[in-house]
Amino acid sequence: MIYLKTDEEIELMRAANQLVGKTHGELAKHIKPGITTLQLDKIADTFIRDHGAVPAFLGYRGFPNSICTSVNDQVVHGLPSAKTVLKDGDIISVDCGTILNGFVGDSAYTYCVGEVAEETKRLLRTTKAALYEGIRQALVNHRVGDISDTIQTYCQKRGYSIVRELVGHGCGRTMHESPDVPNFGRRGCGPLLKSGMTICIEPMINKGGKDVIIENDKWTVRTKDRTPSAHFEHCVAIRPEGPMILSTFDYVEEITGKEI
Repeated sequence: MIYLKTDEEIELMRAANQLVGKTHGELAKHIKPGITTLQLDKIADTFIRDHGAVPAFLGYRGFPNSICTSVNDQVVHGLPSAKTVLKDGDIISVDCGTILNGFVGDSAYTYCVGEVAEETKRLLRTTKAALYEGIRQALVNHRVGDISDTIQTYCQKRGYSIVRELVGHGCGRTMHESPDVPNFGRRGCGPLLKSGMTICIEPMINKGGKDVIIENDKWTVRTKDRTPSAHFEHCVAIRPEGPMILSTFDYVEEITGKEI
């Protein structure tokens, strides 16, 4: 079932998502060579709780941490670890969620660690741009497939592949609601977008092939060919006047700069 949100509920979702954005901004201060992904997890957990919320990911379907940290060829759901030390040239996708006043915030950003190869930065720029191309299609009376087709076309024209096993989703009082929001599909297909819907749009784009595997930890998804993958996510409300982005990258970009 697709749950339509009231104006008041959308404002509560905005607050939860803005806190996710602030958490990303705090993490951006620390993402540099030498830090472990478990240290980042602890920073996020403390920041979220200090701001009156709880981490949405911790315990969700048994997930053992407060954020997902996916490095280089890891696509999503990477487990923070004291053994994973970031090094110069890495990229790391951080997916973060909060629960605040009964609503979930959810957003992901892929960071450069130190000096990253230009061809890898191009993957990140394309994935981030594809997210905003998809958001522009999140209009009343459009269909989910309009978002999906736009993201797929944008990335494939630039030589990248789209992960098929993982998709965006509705979001609200729970982390995953209907509808699914794939990053591939056909324009004019899928559920009709209505005012009050809140969805997470999240391109997961690979430099190489589209195939992925799950690591032995039963969580971490990585590319089968071990090529880099990028992931960016915003939570978006469908409104009569156009898409309303509830999450934000502003706090990250205050630290890292707007250009990747």
